Amino acid sequence: MVETMKWENGKLILLDQTKLPVSVEWISCDTYQRVGKAIQKLEVRGAPAIGAAAAFAMVLAWRKIVEKYETKRDAANTSNMQLQTYAAMLYGSHDHAAKKLQQQLLKKFLQTRNDLDASRPTAVNLSWATKLMYDAACKMSEAGLDLPQTDAELEKLAVKVYEQDIAKNRKMGEYGAEVVPEEAVILTHCNAGALATCGWGTALGVIRSAHEKGKVKMVYSDETRPLLQGSRLTAWELLEDNIPVTTITDNMAAWSMKTKGINIVITGADRIAANGDTANKIGTYGVALAAKAHGIPFYIAAPASTFDFSLKNGSQIPIEERNANEVRSFQGKVSAPKNVNVFNPAFDVTPAKLIAGIITEYGVLRPPFSKSIKELKTKVLREELFTWKA
Repeated sequence: MVETMKWENGKLILLDQTKLPVSVEWISCDTYQRVGKAIQKLEVRGAPAIGAAAAFAMVLAWRKIVEKYETKRDAANTSNMQLQTYAAMLYGSHDHAAKKLQQQLLKKFLQTRNDLDASRPTAVNLSWATKLMYDAACKMSEAGLDLPQTDAELEKLAVKVYEQDIAKNRKMGEYGAEVVPEEAVILTHCNAGALATCGWGTALGVIRSAHEKGKVKMVYSDETRPLLQGSRLTAWELLEDNIPVTTITDNMAAWSMKTKGINIVITGADRIAANGDTANKIGTYGVALAAKAHGIPFYIAAPASTFDFSLKNGSQIPIEERNANEVRSFQGKVSAPKNVNVFNPAFDVTPAKLIAGIITEYGVLRPPFSKSIKELKTKVLREELFTWKA
């Protein structure tokens, strides 16, 4: 199974997905800005992977923020002095100084969170992870942790996000494999595999688990215009795992459903509203409509962190629009007149009424989704898997 990222020696090492399948190259990130750039450029992509990368980016940001204050301390010729003691020189008593210093650091940390959130607005896992890390830092400050302790605890939390994502995907795969029929001919869109997560995958995780059970006859992978995540990434992943795959262009999906015996559709998700409306890669809505017309069950596979319980329905989901040149050209080759108007939304929203079930690490949610998602929210709040506690 392909690896998407590594945390090594205080740096986040990302697999550059824009280079696949031609070459396997890695990007070394030692600042949160470089991680943000990787997210924007789709060098790392997929909602769960973006979330984990953002968690590590927050660790990098915290270290840079503290480093700047240490540089100020050293410039004052007090390099042997604890940073909190130096702060006391600036702000008065130790207690007051520590509080003032933490406020300054947290203010900078909040700006980091906002910067990262702006890098890709649709994938809710991104803001979920940055909020998690920022809230944890605030709680650590309230608990009286010093700066090295806060640094260590933030790193542990980011690693936990990474490790838990793989565990959740495995669990999701187990539940999802149960809904996959024998002799399954599966259609999937974009890439919701190990490359889109920290490992195993969401939609492709379900497919992997079903393949282990001998259920998969063939997977049809939509090419996924304009950046070809389906043909470049999904096909590559499945071939690497010796899972039978056929790539089709997006406009072949409906005809393939009619002529190739497709009996289930499984995709990932970038944000799911409280009523089950689901944002995913552009083209998913059309696939869901075609599946409905052919009587084929359409499933979403996504972890609980992809649900935005604050949104009543899909009309409230922000849809990212990307650079027009992604459509006018591809890999340096012109594919449209350079001055033509372009509409390039990165996502669309599939109405809940087209979805047969949503596969999560807690089980398969069924309609009515307003009820099943409300029950999921209760479970998530009760478990509080990622809440930092002193």
